[in-house]
Amino acid sequence: MKKWLLILMTAVSFNVLALDLHSAKDQGLIGERPDGMVGAVQASAEVNSIVASINAQRLEAYKKIAKKNNMTTEQVAILAGEKALQKTPSGQYIMNGAGKWVKK
Repeated sequence: MKKWLLILMTAVSFNVLALDLHSAKDQGLIGERPDGMVGAVQASAEVNSIVASINAQRLEAYKKIAKKNNMTTEQVAILAGEKALQKTPSGQYIMNGAGKWVKK
């Protein structure tokens, strides 16, 4: 019995460690924000780590795009946020204008 419990706990732990942005969104843990960033709908250490990593990558991309197009980083981020909110599938979370998480 203990052996099966250990195997089950290991499998569950491994699945949690395998969390990525797509699966976190599908599970309702992460959502898209109107500012072009993602946010933690249900925060945890792993979710916060994914959010920080994705947002850092997005910010770098937005800076490069802004420089190439003679725009501000904020302008690019807002445009990207609008697209991300539109493309978010039903059932996933987005942040509304009031700063609240809502299921699309």
